[in-house]
Amino acid sequence: MNPHIYYDGIITSLQSSGGISVYFDELLKRSNPNDYTWLGKPLHKQPNNLETNPARMLERYRDFIFPSNICIETNEQPNSVFHSSYYRLTKASIPQVTTVHDFTYERYVKGIPKTVHSWQKNKAIKTSDIVICVSNNTANDLQTYSPISASKIRVVYNGAADSFKPLTDVEPGSGEASFALFVGSRQRYKNFTQAVLSVAKVKDLSLMIAGGGHLTESELAFLNHHLPTRYLYKGFVSELDLNELYNQAHCLLYPSSYEGFGIPILEAMQAGCPVIAINASSIPEVAGSAALLLNEANVNAIAEALTILTKSQERNKYIQLGFKQAEKFSWQRCFEQTQKIYQELT
Repeated sequence: MNPHIYYDGIITSLQSSGGISVYFDELLKRSNPNDYTWLGKPLHKQPNNLETNPARMLERYRDFIFPSNICIETNEQPNSVFHSSYYRLTKASIPQVTTVHDFTYERYVKGIPKTVHSWQKNKAIKTSDIVICVSNNTANDLQTYSPISASKIRVVYNGAADSFKPLTDVEPGSGEASFALFVGSRQRYKNFTQAVLSVAKVKDLSLMIAGGGHLTESELAFLNHHLPTRYLYKGFVSELDLNELYNQAHCLLYPSSYEGFGIPILEAMQAGCPVIAINASSIPEVAGSAALLLNEANVNAIAEALTILTKSQERNKYIQLGFKQAEKFSWQRCFEQTQKIYQELT
């Protein structure tokens, strides 16, 4: 009998989109609806099938309480597991799993936000029966910031959605001028500044910015100074629209200095878009030798990599290497390995 998984759906109260939501959505897509209960607001198109308790003050930081119509101890499906979507625990007598996505708070955030986040994450890591890390690099970081017995850690890689694929009717540069694509957050360690300055050095190349929230006034001023008329901000884009951008782009420019995994790298490779990234944190695990990996986010080095990809032979080489590298990861594999972890605990 398959274990029944109770997912604490707190993540849907914290973000409307993002990598963690995608992770749980991909797990649920592949699960038998009879084998899980999502306790929270619906996750994307996945239904939840039980009423949850009313939200309490500071709900995200409090232990999860099962609704009164679920009694874990006398449940008809005693082989149950609790898996919170964001570092919460339950006092119920049930095995618990935590997934750790990265340690950006511990590395880059200061003050009260870091203290509160790290307190909650550390508590979840120490108390859970098994901790899933999305890369070996994240597992290594875990042993630095919140050490536990290695026997409790499982590394399960993320994947990229099947909707990221080559489009036969789209050519690079079609619809827009030739552009490098910058996806997601522009926090400092993402090195957005270096991305702008490097694109400015390459003649006839523009910068396409997708996701990551609205451009700030200072970002707009910076872009208008260094890339006037050579940038376009798309804001939030759907998976289908993002896939089209990958298909049109000169490359994915991903100069982040730190990632827990790096899903956009896989998305781009799967779509046939060459990748320029930094040889740091989890990125070499995901990109392998299929991306132009730079030692640091140096403007001249990035500009040189952008220029290398203007040569069709080099660009095609990295596209083909990317296809092969992307085959090593999949959400289906992530789902199957996660199911085995649940079975370990029941």
